[in-house]
Amino acid sequence: MAGSAAPGGEGWSSRWAFVLAAVGAAVGLGNIWRFPTLAGENGGGAFVLVYIACIILIGLPMVLSEILIGRHGRSDAFHSVVKVAEDSNVSRNWGIFGGIGILSAFLILTFYSVVAGWVLYYVGVMGSDFLGALFSGNPFAGALASENPETIPSRMTDLFGNIPLLLGMHTLFMVLTIWIVARGVTDGIEKAATYLMPTFFVLLVLITLYGAFTGEFAKALAFLFTPDFSKLTPSVMNDALGQALFSMSVASAALITYGGYVSKETRLAPTAGMIAFADTGVALLAGLMIFPIVFAVGLDAAAGPTLVFQSLPIAFHTMPAGSLVGLLFFVLIFFAALTSSISLLEGVVAWAMRRFEWGRAMTAWLFGGFVFLIGVACALSLNVWSDIRLLGFWPLFEEKNIFDTIDDFVSKILLPTTAFLTAVFIGWRADKKLVEAETGLDGALFAIYRFLIAWLAPVGVLLIFVFAVFPNLVGQG
Repeated sequence: MAGSAAPGGEGWSSRWAFVLAAVGAAVGLGNIWRFPTLAGENGGGAFVLVYIACIILIGLPMVLSEILIGRHGRSDAFHSVVKVAEDSNVSRNWGIFGGIGILSAFLILTFYSVVAGWVLYYVGVMGSDFLGALFSGNPFAGALASENPETIPSRMTDLFGNIPLLLGMHTLFMVLTIWIVARGVTDGIEKAATYLMPTFFVLLVLITLYGAFTGEFAKALAFLFTPDFSKLTPSVMNDALGQALFSMSVASAALITYGGYVSKETRLAPTAGMIAFADTGVALLAGLMIFPIVFAVGLDAAAGPTLVFQSLPIAFHTMPAGSLVGLLFFVLIFFAALTSSISLLEGVVAWAMRRFEWGRAMTAWLFGGFVFLIGVACALSLNVWSDIRLLGFWPLFEEKNIFDTIDDFVSKILLPTTAFLTAVFIGWRADKKLVEAETGLDGALFAIYRFLIAWLAPVGVLLIFVFAVFPNLVGQG
């Protein structure tokens, strides 16, 4: 059985199940929301070129390293790192970066679930709009046809001001996430990935084709794949490297935890390649899905974080079948958010089950409840608690509300720290024969992998950390 000897007796039923779950962990709001945002803000082609290079040279070795830690350790992120350290005759204290990854997953989910709640809200808005169009005999109408395009963006600010609705969406998303994780690896996480991910890919392709036929597809292709090297500033390169690493769920305990459920028969190197390829493909398709629509209606490609939630609904308003496409678009984003949130909570639950020897269901609901409560504070920081500064004494966070403080603290401090220590541990401290045996690589391929994880990955992650903490070093470019 594929899951034999896995933590808690659980495991994936097949390699395909693991790939779907791992791709689900990697593919999330970072691909559908953050990648087009950064590509738009950073000039398109030059950013994309650096992003792809970073995926191949740094992201892929990091993904393989985390999965091999999990499979060798056969446990949660912390205890898997400890197991590799013990079998490499180095200090158990290396387990600390596994612990930081678990903490990162916990904190990410507190604000991630709030953003996913926004997605749920728009699924409801677009679903109601499409049903109205359908029953009125005009299913191919534009989205929100009865509204003024100038007022459509205000739906986002109205949501932030509607505390019961904002918290209700956050609650609904967290309950669904906890329920799936509580059901276990095979009956919960694997089944969710098996149904959600294929549907996600079908929707992604369909909406991309829609944009190709109704939007400015040629202009989007040129924007994304014609590099303007005059835009390659240190800031752009740092954004591309950060997106490459963290869009694949590196350093958040998810891949180590999922690796703990992988059978010894699974070849890790090609599996890691499939995960990296799928994650990158989704990001690029997301750009090709969004930018033709953006350009077709004359919206700003550099609109930033408002692109998905405020700009695109305006585009769907003016385009044929916008009501239906808008609904499918936000359903797609919801699926991506859900599969990622499941992996984040599983990283925490797997550790707590081992640490406290509790049952899965109780652990999932208890720690999911803690996430939910901190998420409430994140949601309230968008309105009534907007003046609270958790780390106001720290110049880096002095102007940040609770939501942005947690987001920035994780992305700028915790994740780079974990990724750096992971690369150093596998590249310099873990037993070479152990790593070689787990990766399944040998000869020149293993030598290349060792060079990338020992030298290039630590340097790249260190740059992310330094430029994030000391942004003046990057410049404004």
